[in-house]
Amino acid sequence: MRKTLLRAGVFCLMVSGWISSYQVNAQSDPTGKRPITDTHAITNATVFATPDASGVKGDILIKNGLIQGVGANLSIPAGAKVIAGDSLFIYPGFITAGTDAGITKPADPEKPENFISSNPPDEIAGITPWRSAVDQFSMDSKVEDLRKAGFTIAQLIPDGGMIPGKTAIVALGSSYSTNVLLTNTALAANFNGARGMYPGTAVGVMAKFRDVYKNTQLTSQRSASYASQTGLKRPEITPTFNAMAEVVSGNIPVMFSANEELEILRAISLSKELGFKLILTDLEEYEEVLEEIKASSAQVLIKLELPDDKAVKAQEEDKEPSDEVKARYARVKEAYENALAQASKLEEAGIPFAFTTVGVKSNDISKTLRKMIENGLTEEMAMAALTTNAAEILGISKAAGTIAKGKMANLVLATEPIFSEDAQIKHVMVDGYLFDYETKTKKKAKEGDSDGTVQIAGNWDYTSESPAGSSSGTLMIKKEGSEYTGTISYDDPSGSGKVTSPIVGVKLEGQKLSFSFEVVASGMTIMVDVAGDVDGSSYDATMTVAEYGSFPFEGTLNPTLIATK
Repeated sequence: MRKTLLRAGVFCLMVSGWISSYQVNAQSDPTGKRPITDTHAITNATVFATPDASGVKGDILIKNGLIQGVGANLSIPAGAKVIAGDSLFIYPGFITAGTDAGITKPADPEKPENFISSNPPDEIAGITPWRSAVDQFSMDSKVEDLRKAGFTIAQLIPDGGMIPGKTAIVALGSSYSTNVLLTNTALAANFNGARGMYPGTAVGVMAKFRDVYKNTQLTSQRSASYASQTGLKRPEITPTFNAMAEVVSGNIPVMFSANEELEILRAISLSKELGFKLILTDLEEYEEVLEEIKASSAQVLIKLELPDDKAVKAQEEDKEPSDEVKARYARVKEAYENALAQASKLEEAGIPFAFTTVGVKSNDISKTLRKMIENGLTEEMAMAALTTNAAEILGISKAAGTIAKGKMANLVLATEPIFSEDAQIKHVMVDGYLFDYETKTKKKAKEGDSDGTVQIAGNWDYTSESPAGSSSGTLMIKKEGSEYTGTISYDDPSGSGKVTSPIVGVKLEGQKLSFSFEVVASGMTIMVDVAGDVDGSSYDATMTVAEYGSFPFEGTLNPTLIATK
C-alpha cells in the first residue's frame, strides 16, 4: 500500500514525507537533542491532580522528566523554562490501555510444502505468543495523533492471529528516547480464526487456545520433573510453550479482545475453566452481560468509540413512514441510545474500566467522551478511565495516572475544562518533553446571526500541507433538502492529473464541518476523513488518511461559484 502511494500523487508524498520527517524531528526538540533545559515550571494554572479533585490554582515544577512539586508559590529554579498557566487547565496525561497506533503487522510466513490445513504450524495458524509488540512499533503519525489527543502512555497491542504476541507499555514521548516502560505485560488474544486452516472459527479458536494452554501446563510439569530427577525423557520445549509459561504461571494476564456479548462470555468461560487472569478488551456491546462481567472479576477495557448516528438521522427525512417502518426506526433508535449509555451503566454497576483506542480515530475522541458524559457517564469516571483506572490495570500507578511529586511528568494542558465543547489541548507533556499544539479562537455568532448559521454550500479551493509539500483541489458542496452532498478533486494516485470523488457523510454541527471520501489506488480503496471548523469563508480542518495519520487541510469558499440547487 505505501509503495503504491509513494508512486502516485500527493497522498504518497504526504505519507512518506510525514513518516520520514517525523522520524527525524520531535516537536519540542527539532534538533534531535535533549532540550536546552530539563526543568519546566508551569505557573498559576488550574490543576486537577486526580479524577475526583477540584481544580486548584497552583504551580507545577518538572525536572528530569519527573514532577518535583505541585502547589502554590513553588520556588522556581534559575534556568527553568516557565510556562504561564493562568488560563490553562492541567490534567494528568491520559493513558490508553490498548492501542494499535504505530503497530505494523509482520509478514505472513510461507506455508511449507507438506502443509496440512487441519494441523498447521503455530506461526502459520496465528499462534505467536513469543512475539513482542515492541518489535512491531514505530513512532508514526498515528502515534502523534494519539498524543495530540492527550495520551501520554499506551499499551501496545501486537498485530497477528489468534495469539499475536505480548503487549508492551510505552511513553508517547520523544522519538529519540527508548520510551519503553514495560515489556511482556500481557498476552494478546482474540477470536479471529485463520483462513483456510484450523482453527478457522471462534469455537475452533477456543478449542485451540485450550489445547495450547493445557499442553503448556503439561510441559511445565515435565520440565520441573526433568530438572529434579534422572532417567526421564527430555520434555519438548517449543517457542509457543516457552512463551505461554508466563500466562500459565499467572505472572501475566490474557487480554482477550471481545467486541460483543457472546465473545465476552466465551472469554470469561475460558478464563474460569483454565484459571488465567483475564482482561476483557475492545468491548463494544456489553450492556446485557454486566452481571457476568462483574462476577468474573475480569478487568475491563471498553472501546473509546460510539456508533455513527447516520441511521437515526436518516429517520428524520422519512416524513410518512409505515407502522412497520416506524417500529424498525424505534428499534434502531433504542439500540443507538443504549450504545451511548453503556459506559454509564458500567459505572452504575460498580465495574471500574479504562479505555482502549484500537481502531479509534483520534480526532473523534473528545467528541466521544462528551457523548458518553451527556448520556450518563460522570466526568469523574471518564477522567478515571483515562488516568487512574488505566494506570491501575497496567500496574503503573506508582509512576503515572495522577499529578503528584515523583510521578512522570505526563500532563495535558487545555484552554478550557477538558470535557467542555470549547476545550482545546494546547500542550501535552510526556516524560518531561513538551509538545505544543495550535489552538484556534472560536467564532462567535455574528450580530443578526443568532443561530450561528454557517454557509458551506459552494466551491471551496483547498490546500493540504504535509512535511513533503502541499496539494490542492476543489471541494464542491451543495445542499439538497436538509442534506449536503458534493465532490472533491485531488491528485490522481496513478499520476495522471486530477480525479474527482463524491464526498459522503457530510455533517455540519454548528461550525464543525466533516465529510469523507474514497481514494482508489491500484485497486485498493483508502478512506479519507476531513473534519474542522468553518469561519465565514474559511475552513480550517484536519485530513486523516486511513492508517497514515492526519494533516492540515485549509479551504476558502469561492463566492462567485456557489453551487446551490
